[in-house]
Amino acid sequence: MSEQPPYLRIADELRQRIAEHVWEPGDRLPSRAQIGQECGVGENVVRRAQELLISQGVLEGRAGSGTYVAEPRERVRVVRSSAREQPSGSPFRQDMKALRLQSDWESRTDAKVPAPAEIATRLGIAEGELCVRTTYEFLADGKPVQLSTSWEPYAVTGGTVVVLPEGGPHAGAGVVNRMAAIGVTISHAVEQPEPRHATAEEASLLGIQKAALVTHIRRTYYSAEGRPVETADIVVPAAHCEIVYEIPISR
Repeated sequence: MSEQPPYLRIADELRQRIAEHVWEPGDRLPSRAQIGQECGVGENVVRRAQELLISQGVLEGRAGSGTYVAEPRERVRVVRSSAREQPSGSPFRQDMKALRLQSDWESRTDAKVPAPAEIATRLGIAEGELCVRTTYEFLADGKPVQLSTSWEPYAVTGGTVVVLPEGGPHAGAGVVNRMAAIGVTISHAVEQPEPRHATAEEASLLGIQKAALVTHIRRTYYSAEGRPVETADIVVPAAHCEIVYEIPISR
């Protein structure tokens, strides 16, 4: 059996000290140099251990101040699965209902926005081609838990009743159901999650520390013909949300 990586051992040690009330919520941890000396490891090992615990919501990093024991907060469970698309509501609303949390979201839509190079590549269109861009801030019990910026080619929805994702008779129905209303069948979605640090704007909107860890998901929906019809950048705070993927099994 392979030996446990040093940073995981240090993370367990720090977690144990918190569990034994050596450090209480709100307490500032000793410096990385001090912890490293006590545990017989380098500062980089301590840094990796602390970053892991920050991503799990155990610790909290404060720019220019240090690392602190985080106040206990229940993590929001966010489930990613095409099987959760329902004609009557959104998957996010289902997740929050399961947690007995009040769900809501705020949005802003801008029509006929030229597609930046990266978005154009993801949608298979020319750079500068017109899109409908919608930004979202998803809330659980009034607290922000997820950000999203969605792009749809204007050539797909322009002139239809679903051109505005949060307007008209299919407002808030989600991409799959809205596209179905104009005869476009979504066959699948591709998601690429990766960890990174929050930008200053994201941190402000999510109510987290600047440069805190987030999970950035690049999602693209494809029609049955293989055409990308929507792409989005979804940002979730790692310390406050647990992302779970459900994989439907075909029989």
